[in-house]
Amino acid sequence: MSPARDVISVTADRFRSRLRPGDLLRTATIGLRARKLRAVLSGLAVAVGIAALVSVLGITRSSEAALLGEIDRIGTNLLTVTNGQDLSGQEVELPAQASGMIGRAQGVQHVAATAEEPSFGIYRTNKMPGYAGNGLDLRASDDSLLATLGGTVRLGTYLNAATSRYPAAVLGYQAAVALGINRLPARIWVRNPDGVTGHWLTVVGILDPVPLAPEIDVSVLVGLPAAGQMFGYDGHPSRIYVRTATDQTARTAALLGPTAWPDHPEQVQVSRPSDALTARIAVQDAQTALYLGLGAIAILAGGLGIANVMVISVLERRPEIGLRRAVGATRAHVGRQFLVEAVLLSASGGVAGAAIGAVVTVAVARDHGWAPSVTAASLWAGIGVAVAVGAAAGCYPALRAARLSPTEALRSQ
Repeated sequence: MSPARDVISVTADRFRSRLRPGDLLRTATIGLRARKLRAVLSGLAVAVGIAALVSVLGITRSSEAALLGEIDRIGTNLLTVTNGQDLSGQEVELPAQASGMIGRAQGVQHVAATAEEPSFGIYRTNKMPGYAGNGLDLRASDDSLLATLGGTVRLGTYLNAATSRYPAAVLGYQAAVALGINRLPARIWVRNPDGVTGHWLTVVGILDPVPLAPEIDVSVLVGLPAAGQMFGYDGHPSRIYVRTATDQTARTAALLGPTAWPDHPEQVQVSRPSDALTARIAVQDAQTALYLGLGAIAILAGGLGIANVMVISVLERRPEIGLRRAVGATRAHVGRQFLVEAVLLSASGGVAGAAIGAVVTVAVARDHGWAPSVTAASLWAGIGVAVAVGAAAGCYPALRAARLSPTEALRSQ
């Protein structure tokens, strides 16, 4: 190559147009600063989608963590034995000796028998009319129920060998809420099936919620002796709770039917309440997938909105593009400018959406008494998705802007 050409090449390299990162960032924000309302509205759709993703993931994690914590605390070794149906479909009663026989089965640690008395009405006062039902159950229970369920007393005390013989009652958590009782001492009225007579019971305790036995939450518990004297309890349990050794739960479950009723084991139903909570987690996962899909649709709509805004911006700023090209800006410079502008627009929406999602997660978790679960990974993932959507949405407008020739752009001025 000749010396003259070398000089020309060096001179061209020296005066070739360059765009430094700081200049690129400053140039890319011109459109955003000039059209603030449009930028805010465009980023809002992305923010809504990202907020939906972050909050759904955070709320689901918080709920599942709380549920799994309850399962771990109460244990998966709780079984329930209930009365089933005979061949004609009629409900049958468990034998009166079922609880004692189950207590002798291998692997059984605690047994608590209960019996529902469905014909009695429960009210705060005896002035309430009989048709004003509240969905509460009267349930006879022995004094080992709390230890078997692993429950706790919120207020007062649970039934014991002394109070079980007297007109004393312990309220489940929801029963106390329904009756409006939040302090002790208190009294409740149990109306007999005749709708006229009844009995006053003194409330000696209120329980905390029992996740593995929700029927206890809506029950008024009285001792077995008192239930026999006042409410005609005949000694046949309707539901027996069994706490087993953890490593023998499955084997013990197979023995409970024949043990509770050797003559008719097929009429005994045995279940494990923790399975229902585990199934609830599976349902939550399915709902989470649905909500994430809706959030993805919102993000897609936001990306299309950004692409539309950037195309319009290219059309409106053709004179600016032509002027920049005329003074030395290359096609790559113009393309980068509009691509970075789209990324900045979506990134700002992503940051706002991640913050909104975190706030919503914390608020919902605290309202339900859960420990908030907002991880840095989910926040960065949400922002990353927003940036990726912005980059994809800005590709076509950036290419369109880069393809404009200086003469064509300046002619449109």
